[in-house]
Amino acid sequence: MSRIPWDKILTFTPADIVKFLITAAIIVFVNKIQIVNDRLSALLIALPFTSLIAMIWMHQDHQSAQRVANHAEGTFWFVLPTLPMFLILPWMLRHGWGFWAALAANCILTIGFFWLTVFILRRFGIDLMPK
Repeated sequence: MSRIPWDKILTFTPADIVKFLITAAIIVFVNKIQIVNDRLSALLIALPFTSLIAMIWMHQDHQSAQRVANHAEGTFWFVLPTLPMFLILPWMLRHGWGFWAALAANCILTIGFFWLTVFILRRFGIDLMPK
C-alpha cells in the first residue's frame, strides 16, 4: 500500500459533517428498532447500508465508476471472513462466554479468517492487499 494521506483523511468539510450526521442517524435509527424488534433490526443491519452509503458518498464526491466498482468488489471479498463471527459469537454467548471475551475472541478469529482469505485469494489472482 502506498503512504496514507492523513492530511486528506483528517480534514473535514461541511459536506463531511452532513455525511456524518446522516450516516449516524441511520445507525441510531436501526439501533432503536432493535429495542422493539431484534429480527427486523438484524435484517436492516444485514442490508449493506454502510457500503451503499459509502458508494453514494463516493458518487457525490465525483469519484470514478472504477473506484466505486473496486469498492463494491472489495467489500464482497472482505465480507466473507466476517461471516463466521455471526455464528461463533452467538454460540459463545449461549455457552457461558462473557460478552467482552466472546467479542475479543471473535475479533481475533475474524482477523485470522481475513488473512486466510487474503492468502487463498492470492492463489487465484485476486489481491486484496496489494503492496
